[in-house]
Amino acid sequence: MDFRDTPDEAEFRASLRQWLTDTLPAGWAERTPSPGRWDEAFTRDWTRKLYDAGYVGLTWPKEYGGGGAPHTYQGIYLEETARVGAPDHIGVIGLGMAGPTIIAWGSDEQKKRYLPPLLAGEEVWCQGFSEPGSGSDLAGARTRAELDGDEWVVNGQKVWSSYAHIADWCILVVRTDPSASKHAGLSYLLVDMHAPGVEVRPLRQITGDPEFNEVFFTDVRVPRDSMLGQPGDGWNVAMTTLLHERGTLGFALTAALERQVLNLVKLARQVGADDPVVRDQIAQQWIDLQALRFTNYRSLTALQKTGVPGPEGSVAKLHWSETNQRLTKLALSLQGLASQLDGEGAVWDGYWQYQQLRSRGNTIEAGTSEVLRNIIAERVVGLPRSR
Repeated sequence: MDFRDTPDEAEFRASLRQWLTDTLPAGWAERTPSPGRWDEAFTRDWTRKLYDAGYVGLTWPKEYGGGGAPHTYQGIYLEETARVGAPDHIGVIGLGMAGPTIIAWGSDEQKKRYLPPLLAGEEVWCQGFSEPGSGSDLAGARTRAELDGDEWVVNGQKVWSSYAHIADWCILVVRTDPSASKHAGLSYLLVDMHAPGVEVRPLRQITGDPEFNEVFFTDVRVPRDSMLGQPGDGWNVAMTTLLHERGTLGFALTAALERQVLNLVKLARQVGADDPVVRDQIAQQWIDLQALRFTNYRSLTALQKTGVPGPEGSVAKLHWSETNQRLTKLALSLQGLASQLDGEGAVWDGYWQYQQLRSRGNTIEAGTSEVLRNIIAERVVGLPRSR
């Protein structure tokens, strides 16, 4: 892996950096972070600007509306947007999970129908995998889909569905053959979230935000041709989704962690934390960031050679989640007694208090740390299966 930009990559980086400077609100990169609440209108507007400028779907094939660029360009994009704390595209589930899965498994008609509005942010996607009692056991899904003429009739419940409250479509794993083995009886549907019988109930987290949701399906009728693959292919299709979630997630997580390390340094300077022990702790956060970055570079090399993300993404997600928890804990300790304050009167209006609370979910979402350690042990290290 050559860590230096090629001339074309350097030109892309410079162009992107200038575009961010010109397009973000004045003083955006220098602002003091605040907890705030997610602004849907602002995010949709920003998404459209990204799309119009050609920064969405950089590595997707051109025939599907993407840029056809090498994967290194996506890494550059994430590095530069993290440097200034630029907002994300509104369709993170669509870009990282639904879109790549549709590209890999969808028919030509499905690709033409779903991919363009996904890229433009005109249609938002959510994920319907986890269920009560089987959050990390995808093969234990009990949501049923039964064929009735030219429609699947879906009944069941999903949970922990980020963006479901604003989503237009859902990638949904259902059980279509209850007589088959757990893995063999699954199928994969693309479901209209505005269809009759779909009910979304936001779940309020410890932060106070209803960031994810539970979704109920009651006699929801889904066109027969809304399935990816064939009946019974659901497990394999879902593995494609998860490979892309964890394989491409590493780049985004590195960008997010870099943003937080920069914020931590800013905080330390503001509160005058110049103790040698504190400096060592901050240095350790920087070291953890570099370890994550170079792990992703190795993963990127494999991705460029094969075109398919590998299991290394599980390493990145595990490392990031636990590192981010340690970082937010350190940020609170730097504030001393002031760390007990929240909201108005707190340092940065309680930004780090919010981040510490939110970080508790990092080791659960997108695969618990326990599940990821099993994956790493079996698929990366090559240890015997634990069960």
